[in-house]
Amino acid sequence: MDSMNEVIDFILNKMPSGVIVFDRRLSIIFSNKKAELFLKYYKPPEEMTTICRKIFGAIRVSKLKELFPGDIYLFKKLEGSPSTWTFRVHVLEQPKPFVVVFITEEAASSKIDLNKIRNHFRLTRRETDVIGRVLNGLKNIEIADDLEISEQTVKDYLSNVYAKLGVANRFALANLLLNSPGFKHG
Repeated sequence: MDSMNEVIDFILNKMPSGVIVFDRRLSIIFSNKKAELFLKYYKPPEEMTTICRKIFGAIRVSKLKELFPGDIYLFKKLEGSPSTWTFRVHVLEQPKPFVVVFITEEAASSKIDLNKIRNHFRLTRRETDVIGRVLNGLKNIEIADDLEISEQTVKDYLSNVYAKLGVANRFALANLLLNSPGFKHG
């Protein structure tokens, strides 16, 4: 039973993708921690709601397999986010029909090697965690929520990072790291 609890804990709290489950009324009946963070700061794209409505309509008229033979992928840039988001829509028909949406972020920080940056500038792992989230466009309060630390702690980490990298603010930090070929993956 412990292994099942570990799986459930991973899905609820540690899974890198958000998971939202909708019922026929498009009410959210389940969401994991990552999805809740997403919903706290962003509105799901209207296209996702439209797709879910059409799926439930196809189920009602017994044409799901004909109209939606597989998962549906929606790629979207959201207002206020520098990232590209992928919404994978999957249908569960049994025991009741549900639509499961997996939300994945293609973050700006994924384009650079944070380990190289950490080693080059002698940063702590936590400072690197904060840098990654800054590069992804998160505000201090969002970083604090994501890392489960106080906003003041985020500010302290950023002050340390600015001093170590010789930059004045988050824009200069992003410019330095995203435009330096030595920090790219590969």
